[in-house]
Amino acid sequence: MGKQPTDRAEKQSPIERVAAFIVDKRKAFYLLYIGVAIFCVFSGSWVSVNDDLTSYLPPETETRRGLTIMNEEFVTFGTNRIMVDNITYDRAEALAEQAEALVGVKSVEFDGTADHYVRGAALFTVTYDGAADDPVSLAALEEVKTLLGGYDLYVTGDTGNSDSANLEAEMQVVMAVAVIIILLVLLFTSHTYMEIPVLIMTFGMAALMNKGTNFIFGEISFVSDSVAVVLQLALAIDYAIILCHRYTEEREHLEAREAATAALSKAIPEISGSSMTTLSGLGALCFMRFGIGKDLGLVLMKAIVLSLLSVFTLMPGLLMSFSRLIDKTHHKSFVPTISGWGRLAVKTRYVMPPLFVVLLIGGFIFSNRCPYAYGQTGLTTLTKSESRIAQDLVNDTFGSVNTLAVLVPKGDYESEGRLLRELDRMQETDTVLGLANVDAMDGYVLTDKLTPRQFAEMTDLDIEAARLLYSAYAVNQETYGQLISGVDSMGVPLIDMFLFVYDQMEEGYVTLDEDMTETIEDLHGQLTDAQLQLKGENYSRLVLQLNLPEESEETFAYLDTLHRTVAKYYPEDSFLVGNSTSDFDLSTSFGNDNLIISILTIVFVILVLVFTFQSSGLPVLLILVIQGSVWINFSFPYLQDSPLFFLSYLVVSSIQMGANIDYAIVIANRYVELKKTMPLKDAVVESLNQAFPTIITSGTILASAGVLIGVLSSTPSIASIGVCLGRGTIISIFLVMGILPQILLLGDVIIEKTALTIKSRLPIQTHSGTMRLNGHVRGYISGMVDANLSGILHGTINAAVESGALQTEGQAGSGKEAGSHEEPSAT
Repeated sequence: MGKQPTDRAEKQSPIERVAAFIVDKRKAFYLLYIGVAIFCVFSGSWVSVNDDLTSYLPPETETRRGLTIMNEEFVTFGTNRIMVDNITYDRAEALAEQAEALVGVKSVEFDGTADHYVRGAALFTVTYDGAADDPVSLAALEEVKTLLGGYDLYVTGDTGNSDSANLEAEMQVVMAVAVIIILLVLLFTSHTYMEIPVLIMTFGMAALMNKGTNFIFGEISFVSDSVAVVLQLALAIDYAIILCHRYTEEREHLEAREAATAALSKAIPEISGSSMTTLSGLGALCFMRFGIGKDLGLVLMKAIVLSLLSVFTLMPGLLMSFSRLIDKTHHKSFVPTISGWGRLAVKTRYVMPPLFVVLLIGGFIFSNRCPYAYGQTGLTTLTKSESRIAQDLVNDTFGSVNTLAVLVPKGDYESEGRLLRELDRMQETDTVLGLANVDAMDGYVLTDKLTPRQFAEMTDLDIEAARLLYSAYAVNQETYGQLISGVDSMGVPLIDMFLFVYDQMEEGYVTLDEDMTETIEDLHGQLTDAQLQLKGENYSRLVLQLNLPEESEETFAYLDTLHRTVAKYYPEDSFLVGNSTSDFDLSTSFGNDNLIISILTIVFVILVLVFTFQSSGLPVLLILVIQGSVWINFSFPYLQDSPLFFLSYLVVSSIQMGANIDYAIVIANRYVELKKTMPLKDAVVESLNQAFPTIITSGTILASAGVLIGVLSSTPSIASIGVCLGRGTIISIFLVMGILPQILLLGDVIIEKTALTIKSRLPIQTHSGTMRLNGHVRGYISGMVDANLSGILHGTINAAVESGALQTEGQAGSGKEAGSHEEPSAT
């Protein structure tokens, strides 16, 4: 190994001084990271994970406003649809009675209709005393499962079904398999075996820091919580690999400390530039109206920044500390040269680009016809969780349930009753429930207004006692005008009077006969539950069961009909809330989000590329290739006639543009540098050779991560993101390695003419034999040379003569200078 000159420290640039400080103070950084790691182990549990994607809807949407009202004013009891297969009706009926008697179970719906018993399969609709996530409901569900444990049991519903818990378990499997794949890839592409543990420690620290600092957001979605670590690994491991390769190169002629310092000082600008395109793509997600984009974008942007921090401040010290082991574990490169592929690309440069244009146009057309899904019920995954298997079986046997809530201003029971009756007549509704159509006694519904005489006749109460009750009710409600005009004409909704009578009974002011007392007490629990679910402080809730799919053109058309129907009775302040309305709101915001993300991603990336290459034409060529890969990627759902979850397009298109563009940048960087010293065709071949190890390493890791998520996740939204990310990365690799070199070769004139820093170009001269050199030459003379030369050369030259002259043997006698024998290339 060579040694660094003694005067190097005097000539260090600011970035070299920073690099030297990081390497020299590595032990202090180790202590700092140990402390941070201990903190992050505990702080990782501080973050709150949100399972509800609807909470990220734009606040002005109808569904979001309606959900806010429902959460504030109503109680929604937890429920489960539980199917028991291979059971007789009599046995199912007995089990239903036993289940209803369990602590925490409010009711069990079961009867002999096709809604609850079909071909030996029984369906119990179980309602609990608490909300879906209430411990009372969860405990009661476990009791029900224990009761039915000896049967073929399938449980569906929100109670006891945590998407985040299922996804977290699946992502642990994905992560384990991804680590194995990454190790194999690194073993194949690394220079020494010991650099692999250094890479793993560096990334492990970055991943731990990202998860441990998510608490700064207060709450993140289960999507971000589960996939962030896998995507961080796939997107950011490049940075560690770049620094590692730089160190290996520097170590060939420098001592370990100087090699680590030089590698870091050179890698910081390169890695920072590379990360900017990824950060740009993720940053575009933050401008989505659908809040999940901002949630995922911020978490992943933080992941990239922390990965950079780990690579810049932890990894140099590790390389220095493990330098001896790294030196001892060198192995030959397993990555083959692909000169043959490069020469093929050069030969087909007039054939493949026209085909790419056809693919580009077709991809644009087909991707714009991509069928999108805005809910998850209609999506399929290769892996299915127990809850998804149960849901599919229950839906296949008894049909799916599409529940819709209608929120209307409370108090006008007459309008509510008329609306309920009109809704009940619609062919799209199976059941309609509201206070104004719940049967009470003797043919009355809960909201019917009864006079004292009608109430007395229904309850067998003395008329005078009934009048006293009504008078007390008027005083309680401070409606003194009723007392003046006479209580006999006073009408009070039955539900209000029942609840008032119960309160008076509890306080000892009213005494009823034994039968009526028992009836009132039984009714009180039902009426209280009805009020909690259907009557809020400002709104009443009507619950509809639709016989329409959750998401379809017919369903969305019916929502318009429903809006018009409700508006006849409640012109203002009414809301529809349900999965169908959520899907509709998402569909209306998708177009705007898609446009914003597409424009911002391209603008951000172009700005980074213009700054990087100092050219306005080259960024356009690079964007063209990657945007083409995006269009081709999202043509597949159309060609396969398979709906794509809308979020997959928004997330993957931004990641694909922001991350996969790095592959194009790697090749373009090599090409721009190499064409200064060799013919364009040779520059293309050599740039592919030099870029291939980086691209195959990064691309394989990112594609593997995407495919693993797509194959192993049972959550449709996450699996869809994985499939698109894996497929898109593979397409990008093929286009970057196959089409981009040809576009660079054919578009070199454009690159030259659009350079922001215009320099006169010196031709590349290629000669063999005897020639006289007199001047400054930059290029290859049987090996690279960059020097002032004067004398006779016997060999081959492929270089630019920056000053002076070059004469071949024949020209030396005539005094003529040699000209260029190759097409020009830019400086």
